[in-house]
Amino acid sequence: MFSFFKKKPAASPAPPPAPSPTQAGTLIGSALVQPMEIPVPSPVAPERQRWLDKLSSGLRKTGSNISQVFAGAQIDEHLYEELEAALLMADAGVKATAYLLDEVKRRVQASGATRPVQVKNILADSLAQLLRPLEKALVIGEHRPTVIMVAGVNGAGKTTSIGKLTRHLADEGASVLLAAADTFRAAAREQLSIWADRNMVEIVSQEGGDPAAVSFDAVAAGKARGKDVVLVDTAGRLPTQLHLMEELKKIKRVVQKADPTAPHEVLLVIDGNTGQNALAQVRAFDDALQLTGLVITKLDGTAKGGVLAAIAQERPVPVYFIGVGEKLEDLETFDAREFALALLA
Repeated sequence: MFSFFKKKPAASPAPPPAPSPTQAGTLIGSALVQPMEIPVPSPVAPERQRWLDKLSSGLRKTGSNISQVFAGAQIDEHLYEELEAALLMADAGVKATAYLLDEVKRRVQASGATRPVQVKNILADSLAQLLRPLEKALVIGEHRPTVIMVAGVNGAGKTTSIGKLTRHLADEGASVLLAAADTFRAAAREQLSIWADRNMVEIVSQEGGDPAAVSFDAVAAGKARGKDVVLVDTAGRLPTQLHLMEELKKIKRVVQKADPTAPHEVLLVIDGNTGQNALAQVRAFDDALQLTGLVITKLDGTAKGGVLAAIAQERPVPVYFIGVGEKLEDLETFDAREFALALLA
């Protein structure tokens, strides 16, 4: 299984002395082994290939509109005009679209490409390069507990994403404590409790309690119980609800009283269906909370998956995970090249 996060490696012991030139073979640990032919591994593990197939299928609504541009027989200005329109329809945004068009034209001219399929390949590579700054691994273990605060508007899939992430963290051996700080919506606490039961992890919850107080208690409990991760589920709200955004800031301040180094991660869950509105959410929540990462859900139900290009161009907050379905395995780590190839498959 492809890990959702990276644990901080333990300190490595000093390496053993290198073998003398007269020794044959390779030193592994303290044992000298003879050279052997190592088979070339498969380029993609079967588990990851299943994810790539699902990602390609999920992005079909977005990608098919773009791929149709390359169905013609020649490279001309009409092709570029159609490509511009397709990228804008995919909510790539004006700036990212202009960047990609300029890059594609430059590379087509430099390479001497003559067929539209070559332009498609150049676009995939250019898109991958644009998205690469969004690649970043979620690191668990630099702090104990690692406190992860999760925000997002109602309906984005925030609580479900927390549940999925909890499962994968637990599967990797990390002990997790959940904080039900979305105290205004009873269904949110119940939903998080279900995930806690499924994953057999502890949860801190107070009916009608103050969200900041619940968060403080959870971080304090996580420290006292030696948990690896504390996941704080905050109330969903729109970035235009300024009084509620202030409450998020309060939660962050109160968490810092429980642990001056926390929160170590501030994630925003956004619905891929919202297109350019997703970029507006990233801007607003980043300004308020200084986001460290994004979780982008529901990309399988949208023709607006190009919004990742807009985010990369205008507010490059790392994308830790993307989701293309409701199942546990439908939330995976983000890889720029995989995404670009799947989009234009």
